[in-house]
Order: sequence, then structure tokens, then C-alpha cells
Amino acid sequence: MAQSRFSKIDEYGFERPDDFDYQTYETFMSQYLQILARRSKKWTTLMKSEQALKKKRILKSYIRKGIPNEYREKVWLHVSGANEAKIKHGVDLYKKMVASTHDTTLVEAIRIDLPRTFPDNIFFNSSDEHQEMLFRVLIAYAHHNKKVGYCQGMNYIAGLILLVTKNEDSTFWLLKALVENILPDYYSPTMDGLLTDIDTVSELVRLKYPEVSKHVAELGLPWPVITTKWFICIYCEVLPTETVLRIWDCLFNEGSKIVFRVALTIIGLHISEILSTTQFSEMNDCLKKIVKGPPTVHCHNFTQSIFKVPGKLTTKVINRIRETVSQERKQKKD
Repeated sequence: MAQSRFSKIDEYGFERPDDFDYQTYETFMSQYLQILARRSKKWTTLMKSEQALKKKRILKSYIRKGIPNEYREKVWLHVSGANEAKIKHGVDLYKKMVASTHDTTLVEAIRIDLPRTFPDNIFFNSSDEHQEMLFRVLIAYAHHNKKVGYCQGMNYIAGLILLVTKNEDSTFWLLKALVENILPDYYSPTMDGLLTDIDTVSELVRLKYPEVSKHVAELGLPWPVITTKWFICIYCEVLPTETVLRIWDCLFNEGSKIVFRVALTIIGLHISEILSTTQFSEMNDCLKKIVKGPPTVHCHNFTQSIFKVPGKLTTKVINRIRETVSQERKQKKD
């Protein structure tokens, strides 16, 4: 096989695995580079306007087609509400939290997780600089929001944001937006929001893909086994990095319904593969394989698919299901 023109390290510093499919990736990139060039040109024109970020309808369309890296930090901060929160709580809040006295239990918990955060990323495994930046963001947030503190999963989210923004202050405010507004109670001690949404996606699969729901139930594979990592890490460490960032572009702008659209699309694009499994372990292996397959590598097509494959899926419908499954969970506890 001819040697690939792509290095073993991707543009975000992640080492490609030994079984990485360079041929599929090269086919994808030959098309995607042209898309990136067109989108970058359009975004550059858009951002020259002082009113660019206030044109919600145009901005939504642009975001769904991907934000160029050079504009991601600025756009994420705006559409997520992080900029407004920064003004409300004080622009120097992050510095104050970093400089405050730190709880030793929190320090220890975060320190333990730092070496586990993206061990396959050259920025995190080759020097202490990025780990220390990540530590400051996590410890600052833990002391700012004492009800949440620190929860495993937050290190991956903050770590990836840091790789994009290269700015601790921006990472802090974007983490705050995700944890408190976009995915509330995912990272609280009870994780009620996460558990509710796992039950919600299970119900959505039953409604959208009943044959898959029945098959999963028959094989005895609990939905928390399938989706917990998907949701708590918001697909990082699950899907290819560029695909994750394209998802996050939409998540910061449109909210939590995006995580359901992604889950339903992963399943909807691979119904035949899922239904062909005959054992618990085979199903589990199938799910691990499909999240790294060609459909998810082709991030542009995949991101467009999340607004087509699941069909109509409004926040109102999601919230109604959330309320139902939440009540059912409370009744089981009682």
C-alpha cells in the first residue's frame, strides 16, 4: 500500500491508532478540504460585518455547515451565552478562582485524572503545560460551582475545549455554559440529568427504530452501557475529533437536542449491522466499530445527517419524554 500523505498525528495533536483507515480518510479529505476552503471564505465575509453574530437564522445555517477553527472560540462564546455569563459574574472571575484557596480533596481528584486525559494526545502526554492549564480550569470551576465540584468526564470536555481555544479563561466559561445551561445535572453528584437523558434516548429509539429497541432488549444490553460514555463525554473519545467539533458547533448553538440527534443518527445509519448481531458481546463490539466507521469519519455528511436521519425531533417532544421517564425513575426509587 502506498504511504499516506497524512501523518500519524492529526491537527489537534491526537495520535492515530495503528488500525487507522488512511485510505478512507484520504478519500474523505480530498472532498472535505474543498468544503473547508469554501466555508472559510464565507465565514470570513460574514465575520467582517459587525452584526454577523446577531443574524440568528443565517448564523444557524452557517454553524450547521461548520465553523472554521479560527472562528470557533469567538462563535462558541457568543452563541453559548458564555460571554453574557462572563459579564454577569465578572470578567476576572476565572483569575479569582485560580488564585483562591483550593480544597485538597478536589485537587487530589483532579490530579488523579490529569494523566488519564487524552493520553494519545501529544500536547497532554509530552509536557506538563497543557495538564497544568487543564488543572487550573477544572479546579477553578470546581470552586466556582461547589454544587457540582468536579466529575469525571469534565476533564475530557475541558481538555478538548482547551485544544480548540488555547485559552484557559475561554475554556472556563465554555465549560460553565455546558455544565450549567446546555447539559444541566449531567455532572452533579446524582447525575440526574444524565440518567434521565439515557432513559430518554432509549424511549426515542423505541419510537423511531422499534426493531432496534426490541433487538437490544432481547440481547440484554442495557442502554446505559451503550450511551453513558456517548453523553457524559459529549462524544469525545467516541467519535472522530473533527466530527465531535462539528457536533459541538451545533450543540453550543442549539442546545441538548443535538446529543439525541447524534445518538439516533449513529443508530439509524447502522440498523442492519445492529440487527445482524446475535450476542451481547457481538452487539457491544458492533457499536464500538460503527462510531469510528466511514459515516462518522465523513464529518460534514454526518453533521448534515443528524438533521435528516432522525426526522422531526423538537425540544418540546424531548422535554415531554424527559418528564415522563424522570417521573418513572422517581416512582421506582420510592
